[in-house]
Amino acid sequence: MTTNTEKIFAYLDAYADASEEVYLEAIIQACEDWLSGVANPVSAAPITKEEIRRGIQLAILKGMKQSVQPHHQMTPDSLGMLIGHMASKLVKEERTVALLDPAAGTGNLLYTVMNAIGTGVVATAIEIDDLLVRLAAVTAELLEHPVTFYVQDALRPLLVDPVDMVVSDLPVGYYPDDDNALNFELMPSEGHAFAHHLFIEQSMNYLRPGGYALFIIPASLFETAQASELHPYLKQKTVIKAVIQLPSSLFQHTVHEKSILILQKPDPEQRQTPDVLLAKVPNMTDAKAMSLFLQKIDSWAEEE
Repeated sequence: MTTNTEKIFAYLDAYADASEEVYLEAIIQACEDWLSGVANPVSAAPITKEEIRRGIQLAILKGMKQSVQPHHQMTPDSLGMLIGHMASKLVKEERTVALLDPAAGTGNLLYTVMNAIGTGVVATAIEIDDLLVRLAAVTAELLEHPVTFYVQDALRPLLVDPVDMVVSDLPVGYYPDDDNALNFELMPSEGHAFAHHLFIEQSMNYLRPGGYALFIIPASLFETAQASELHPYLKQKTVIKAVIQLPSSLFQHTVHEKSILILQKPDPEQRQTPDVLLAKVPNMTDAKAMSLFLQKIDSWAEEE
């Protein structure tokens, strides 16, 4: 039996293959036809937002492998769903949750988190690549998610009100604009700044007191030459809530391994718990181990 996700991917893939447009451009047109009612890949069954997200992202992944976006690495679904689970537990009973992803790409991580939180969530997405924004925007329309998009360098001033939560798979590498980087505390005294360091600082600037930031970071974040600048910043301007090591099996090479860093913006009106959750995600194919790990995460979030 063909699933809804498979039907959506088959529709988008067939449309793009038959089109004279570049594959990713054709996906946008296919989604617009779906939105307008010209086409409906899943007409006879109820459909969930997760099925829509997965179907579209499968097509985008295929398009990225054969077109102009081979450098863009989409956040793996298993990792996105883990972030979404943590985010949904941390927001607790808040009626409206405002999210920010300063490096949104096609929106895959952001929408996974929005789907996990459920109703009452709005978001702002920042992305410098116009094509990725167009893919993200048409996906948001199909998911009926209220998202405001900005096509810009996320490390420049943003027209964004303080948000309740930041989620981001941080871009890793050097930030080339040294003049702009001078506006950040994490600009080193010599050499170029790490973009992922600046994204952390920028995110904290737009987070409300007491709000959380959930970052996917390089596993080596605290071991690099610029860690000496990062450590005092995190100690003075944030509350480190958790550092969670991801399984090596998720990554092809050791150098690409990632972790999850959860920060909170200090709030003078809130009592801060001093303990930092240090954990390692088990092999995600081990259902029993994952269940125990999620129970640990849930207990931790309840104490926050």
